[in-house]
Amino acid sequence: MRHTLIAALIIALSITGCGGSSSEVPVVIEIGAAMPLTGKYAAGGAEIQRGYTLAVEKINADGGVFVKAYNRKLPLNLNILDDSSDPGKTVSHLETHFSDTEVVAYLGGFGSDLHAAAAAIAEKNQVPYIGVAFALWGIHQQGYKYLFSPFFKSPDLGKHVYEFLNEVLPEDRRPTRVGIFQEQTDWGIEMGELWRDNAPEYGYEVVQYEVYTPFTKDFTDLILKAQEADVEILLALPTPPDGITIFKQLGELGFSPKFSLFVRAPDVPTWIESLGSIGDFVTSAPGWHHTLAFPGVDELNAAHQTLKGRPADPLVGPAYAAVQILAQAIEKAGSLDRSAIRDAIAATDLDTVIGPVTFRQDGTGIVNSPILQYQDGQVELVWPVEYATADLVYPAPPFDAR
Repeated sequence: MRHTLIAALIIALSITGCGGSSSEVPVVIEIGAAMPLTGKYAAGGAEIQRGYTLAVEKINADGGVFVKAYNRKLPLNLNILDDSSDPGKTVSHLETHFSDTEVVAYLGGFGSDLHAAAAAIAEKNQVPYIGVAFALWGIHQQGYKYLFSPFFKSPDLGKHVYEFLNEVLPEDRRPTRVGIFQEQTDWGIEMGELWRDNAPEYGYEVVQYEVYTPFTKDFTDLILKAQEADVEILLALPTPPDGITIFKQLGELGFSPKFSLFVRAPDVPTWIESLGSIGDFVTSAPGWHHTLAFPGVDELNAAHQTLKGRPADPLVGPAYAAVQILAQAIEKAGSLDRSAIRDAIAATDLDTVIGPVTFRQDGTGIVNSPILQYQDGQVELVWPVEYATADLVYPAPPFDAR
């Protein structure tokens, strides 16, 4: 009997392989996410959630992710907690995932302030963190090793808007007078200063630079100052509610800049649902468009069409890609060891639904960063020109002519 028990123990140990201290093969691969399903970022959080969910469903339908240590595929189990757009809740929820679920990786939500809060927790717990809808660059300069973002960053967008205009508009039609509405947050300061400092190199002049606090209800003073300064290009990165307020008041005051780039606010369907024609002709940079012909995009669009009755929204693609990156990293790591998964993410060289993705040493992604424009209620890709679905509408028509 004693020999039989020893033999059984040896067999049991051989089944678990060398994947860690667990005494049995895991049933699933646990992943944790804290995201804003309510609060100011709820619309963006919903898009990110859809991207994650569709990617997990696709991977699990194919049997899951192969983990060499267990010599089998394991399904992904995505644990989502609503942080209500509150960085404090982001932190507490990620701690809950770590202590209660023992997740092997974190996926981020929406909004750079939430990601910044999450990054410190990921580093403390040494859990790999992948976040999109996250352009803040400064947090990547903190020396964090577990933070990764396959998404454009502020230094990219601080130049791209000017490069875009210089490429698509002839010099004799090009606007030059820039107004910046800077949100008084870490990312707002970072982005506003980059737009301001890069302007002269590309032939632009910043004639207005105004600061506002989140949740401002009346932007009349800023708008009238922009009108008085003859602002032709309006740049801002408001939250969705603040961006909608700004554009409503632009319409009420009848001031239509020739060109506007609003980061973040127009990325979500609530933009055009709330504004109608007033919200047309704004440009945005959400990191993706559903017409980009990368592997897996057609399948993603079909799944999203079934779910929501339309092709995938702009932030769904980057979120989907984040799961693709994580799944490949787990397979390359060959185990559920967090450190090994982290190293595999750092070495990513993968064709995803957003195109090829690699990472710099600071965890920032080398990725595409297309610019989109609302035209007649539809989101069109206007840059890079080789992928464009429509030409840039310029100058933007006056509000009373829309």
